[in-house]
Amino acid sequence: MEKSKKNRLFGHPAGKRRSGPNPTQIICVSFLVVITLGTLLLTTPLASKQGRLGVVDALFTATSATCVTGLIVRDTWTQFSYFGQAVILVLIQVGGLGLVTLTSFFALAMRRRMGFRDLRLMGESVSADGYAQAKEVLKTVVGLAALFEGIGILLLLFAFVPQFGLEGIWVSVFTAISAFCNAGFDLFGRFGQYSSLVPYVSNYYVQAVVMFMIIAGGLGFMVWVEIGQFHKKHRLSLQAKVVLSFSVILWFGGAALIALMEWNNPASMGGLSVPGKLMAALFQSVSTRTAGMNTIDLAACGPITKLLMSVLQFIGAAPGSTGGGVKVTTFAVIILTIRSVAQGRDDCVIAEHHIESKTVYRAMTIIVIGALAAFGSAVVVYYNTSDAVSVIDAIFESCSAFGTVGLSVGVTGQLNTGAKILYMLVMFTGRVGPVSLAMSLTAKPDDNKRKIMPVGHINVG
Repeated sequence: MEKSKKNRLFGHPAGKRRSGPNPTQIICVSFLVVITLGTLLLTTPLASKQGRLGVVDALFTATSATCVTGLIVRDTWTQFSYFGQAVILVLIQVGGLGLVTLTSFFALAMRRRMGFRDLRLMGESVSADGYAQAKEVLKTVVGLAALFEGIGILLLLFAFVPQFGLEGIWVSVFTAISAFCNAGFDLFGRFGQYSSLVPYVSNYYVQAVVMFMIIAGGLGFMVWVEIGQFHKKHRLSLQAKVVLSFSVILWFGGAALIALMEWNNPASMGGLSVPGKLMAALFQSVSTRTAGMNTIDLAACGPITKLLMSVLQFIGAAPGSTGGGVKVTTFAVIILTIRSVAQGRDDCVIAEHHIESKTVYRAMTIIVIGALAAFGSAVVVYYNTSDAVSVIDAIFESCSAFGTVGLSVGVTGQLNTGAKILYMLVMFTGRVGPVSLAMSLTAKPDDNKRKIMPVGHINVG
């Protein structure tokens, strides 16, 4: 009786508790908190080699690092001191794994008891299939990240320490973590601002290691778990099969098309040897799927090549990975739904498995919202920058921002303040996911209740 009276006093119906923020909202807020802290640190004089960075540019850099994008308005090596570079690297690491993942991991490490709400949040942050296994998945995620980053650092030491001396250790650490988190930041501006890995276009060892790190981070942690357990179970889940098969198709299919279109372009890869062209094409195809590093001059590529890369950037990496984009599984569901309908089926069928309608609807929603974010921002940027920016360059850069890729054809450096803020919103949307962001802003406690409605009939096609 007393409880009911208290509920009425505070405006809540008897027997109902006021619901708190959902996991998606908490994850979104956690990213905003990290971005804010990163911005404050990057605006200090200690973070820059000379003077101090403006608030807007610092906010853009912090957003790009936390959303593991890699688009920059100031060259990382030229602008930032070791302290500033360290801040950016921490933002990349936190953004790649997710703040909630890291804080939950340390809570477990301190043996803090976790309730159902904590487990639910962990399940969202690491894409666990069910909250019960979230603890084990969380430990696996952090363990795999440490393993892959350690391997990458060790392998890159053999290339960078002989070249840079003791500083090569820092370059190896920064490059490995940035590549694994699919961030696209680098410290090679010493060879020319915004040069990325162009100076290493003939160094196949460095390219191979960086590609390995990009693939390791982009496949998704749970896929790696299944690969590691394959010798015991001798089978993969449907999710893992779709991720692996479509990733291979996009990697090698994209490489073949890039090589075909840029083979004789003297401004991009035309001057390379045959092995060099093949390696450059493969590296660019892998990197374009959200890593943001390049070994050829992307601004010099043809418009069709840029359009192809825009599509690859838009698709992105796998769910539960360090990459962004609409995700390869989303793309796969749409493609295979089209195939199923063309075959006369009423539902999407993948490898003799029926895919629920709600999955197809979610995939369609993600594609549409993502397209609106990417191409809508491209239109705004095109009409608000200098005449030197072409339509295809605006589309390329916007897809890079939404896919949290970080590849650039020079548009980001010409953005005004309004366009920078727009790209920050696009990068944030791409990192947390368009549907997740929409749900965090619009979801209500009663939204998931089923309502009985009459069947409507609409003719299409």
